[in-house]
This record gives sequence, C-alpha cells and structure tokens, in this order.
Amino acid sequence: MEIIGKGFLSNHLSAAFGDRYRDTTVIAAGVTRTNSASIADFDREAELVHNTARICRKAGRTLVFFSTASDSMYGAEGCSGSESGPVYPISAYGRHKLSLEATLANSGARWLALRLSHIVGRGQQPHQLIPSLITQIRGGTVNLHRNAYRDLLDVRHMTEALDGVLDAGVRNEVINVASGVLEPIERIVDGIEDRLGVRASRNMVDVKVTTNPTSTAKLRAMVPAWNDIGFGADYLSRLLDHYVGPVVSSTYAMG
Repeated sequence: MEIIGKGFLSNHLSAAFGDRYRDTTVIAAGVTRTNSASIADFDREAELVHNTARICRKAGRTLVFFSTASDSMYGAEGCSGSESGPVYPISAYGRHKLSLEATLANSGARWLALRLSHIVGRGQQPHQLIPSLITQIRGGTVNLHRNAYRDLLDVRHMTEALDGVLDAGVRNEVINVASGVLEPIERIVDGIEDRLGVRASRNMVDVKVTTNPTSTAKLRAMVPAWNDIGFGADYLSRLLDHYVGPVVSSTYAMG
C-alpha cells in the first residue's frame, strides 16, 4: 500500500497494512481542522487529490480518500446520515470534502471515499477531540456545546474497515466508517475525568446543534465482521480505558 502523508492516520495505516494491497494508494494527508482551515489548506488538499487521481487512473491503481461523517457533513436538518440519503454540508469543511468525493467519482480512477467519524488513537494532533478534551480537563476548564453528541471510533477499527472493504473487492463507493453510536459530549468528558481523577469546570456554550446518527448499514453489509466488534453501551468505556487509562479515583479535585 502506498500511503501519502506522515501523520496520525498514515502511521496507523503503515503499521496495519505494510506491503499489502500494493495496487492501492491512500491519501492520509489533508485538512483535519473543521473550523479553522484556510482557503490555502483546502487548495493544497484539492490539488493533491486531483493529481493523485490522475496518477492512479493512468497506473490502474485504487485511490482511497478520507472524507467526513461528522456534523460538518450530516449536521443539517433533513440528513439521514446515510451515504445514499440527502446531504447538506453545514460548513466549508464539509462542502470541501463532498466536492472531493465528486472529483473521485468523475476521475476515471478506481476509488473509495471513507466518511470517517471521530477517530481515536495514539499519536493524534492536539486539536483533535480526545487530546483537546484531555488538555482542557487537566487545565481545569472545558468548553462544551450543550446537547452535542459525537460518534467515536477506535483507529484500529477504522483500519479493519478499510481492510474489509478492500479485501471484498469493493470499489467506487462512498462508505460511512463509524461506530453508529452517538455519545453525549458530557458523558465523554465524564469518562475522561474518571480516568484522570480530575473534575474540571464546564463552560457550556449554547449553539444550534443538529446531530444525526451515522448509518453503518452499508459497511455492515460489505464487511460482516463489523457486526461482531461490539458497538454497544460499553464501547466508549473500552475506548477510554485503552487510550486514556483505567478509572483512577472517585474523588475529584478541581483543576
């Protein structure tokens, strides 16, 4: 597998796949900030996708692109959370990712676009969800959008999903890769605090939030093993146990 990028996802992809899928190129570089990306950031990713698609078409390779299943894509009223349902991206980030999916579909190359939920794993950037929450909690104050929910997915399960669809010969599809379980942001913070042994002050921000569950029906049909992972009530606890640590105390100190 050829992997373009030198960050969080590329490191996990390299470890998971090594020399397998030698006819596949994965773009693991691009815009990851949903709210603060610049026009130049979007242009760089678009140029990378366009150029890589041309190369893959000529070489007969499969191009894998990581899109988004976050609220940026599915956060508008009327969205079903399904790949085949109506989509009305609510931000420049979501509209950018959707346009690059269309670029792939019209490129003439074999392609896959995986719409990822909030991936969790070691080596993430500080601005990403779990590292950001950990830093805020340790600092004593955490800023939260009231009534917000997040679909969290272990990076190890993300690589399993990619492995499954590639092995099954799936191509030229947009696929949601998510747990399918929405967790209240306050429950996520509770779980992190339990493991750090710290209780932080919460600054609740009132914003209009529309969170639609991400459908995983398509992925489950393509990769039957996805049904056996166990995305149930204890998935969040298992995720936080692995990446934050065990619960350390039931007594909290401020800050």
